[in-house]
Amino acid sequence: MNPRLKLLQAYPFERLRALLDGVQPAEALSPINLSIGEPRHPTPAVITDTLAASLAGLSNYPATAGVPALRSTLRDWLVRRHGLGSLDARTELLPINGSREALFAFAQTVIDPANDALVVCPNPFYQIYEGAALLAGATPWFVAQDAANGYRCDWSSVPEAVWRRTRLLFVCSPGNPTGAVMTQAEWAQLFALSDRHGFVIAADECYSEIYLDEAEAPLGALAAAQAAGRSGYPRLAVFGSLSKRSNAPGMRSGYVAGDAALMAAFLLYRTYHGSAMSPPVQQASIAAWRDEAHVVDNRRQYRAKFDALLPILSPVLGVERPQAGFYLWARVPGGDDAAFVRELYRRHNVLALPGSYLGREGLDGRNPGAGHVRLALVEPLEACIEGARRIVEFVAADPGVPAP
Repeated sequence: MNPRLKLLQAYPFERLRALLDGVQPAEALSPINLSIGEPRHPTPAVITDTLAASLAGLSNYPATAGVPALRSTLRDWLVRRHGLGSLDARTELLPINGSREALFAFAQTVIDPANDALVVCPNPFYQIYEGAALLAGATPWFVAQDAANGYRCDWSSVPEAVWRRTRLLFVCSPGNPTGAVMTQAEWAQLFALSDRHGFVIAADECYSEIYLDEAEAPLGALAAAQAAGRSGYPRLAVFGSLSKRSNAPGMRSGYVAGDAALMAAFLLYRTYHGSAMSPPVQQASIAAWRDEAHVVDNRRQYRAKFDALLPILSPVLGVERPQAGFYLWARVPGGDDAAFVRELYRRHNVLALPGSYLGREGLDGRNPGAGHVRLALVEPLEACIEGARRIVEFVAADPGVPAP
């Protein structure tokens, strides 16, 4: 057995199951699940109809690089969405089977574990970053995101000795769970560090199309690189997905784009890894990336949830409107996020995710996710509103839980 498997910590939802083991929720109340970020708006017909009409493609082996029509469609969408001057469909992008598997596999491609390699990650974070680093033979190094810095990463807090050993930097913008979007100045700082130390940047942008101001789409890494005059996107790979954008998590479809040298190495890895996208899924993906109407409607539905829930929750939780994504990152009364989640489930049949399960203790012994819960606004609007009302009732009824 690979001894590095023993380094992996339990996934957050495994820990949640253990936390709730033996807890009997209030049976008189219907369950409301705000714990997992699984989109539940209906998958658009433009996708399902195309998928059904393309089933004959199952008789063919797919190419790892995807069909030319998919690559050109991805190129056109990226250029249009991010205002890019150029992007080569042949050399600077690849289709992927969802961002989760690609982020993990990318680390295995680019990390040379020699000389005590480090992988820098935001904290709290998407757990795949840590697992990918560990199984590639590297050690994660975490950068805290907490209220004191507006739930952003203070990259200047990372010592130069750490950057010198860094092989890969994971960035998530818009952030999971905070919803923060990186600025051009932050990107410029990271590009300068990458130039100085030679590490690769993996930008996770799976939430890039879920934003609350229709007039202000989040800045993407490719656009930031172009604005900084970085021709060819050196040492940068950007990952996107249809899961959140198009409510199609079961399709496992997305893209990676950026530095042509990185794409060539990743294509080689994926060819041996057997990571080709199914032909029907490729055709359905083409239809999805060509249609924006369903994406605009998707954002409208999430915006309605934030508009409805924030006035309800803000008097009892420390919560603010995020820039993007579909999460509320909320400070809980009393500071014990696990106990809050367990008791909320027991008394009101509402499921949330403890923030401490998404973070790790830093060198200061502090977990920046502690004292928070992540609320995924994926249930229908009425269920989200009912869940918020139950949270208010829970906090109001517990005299041992002080106001935030």
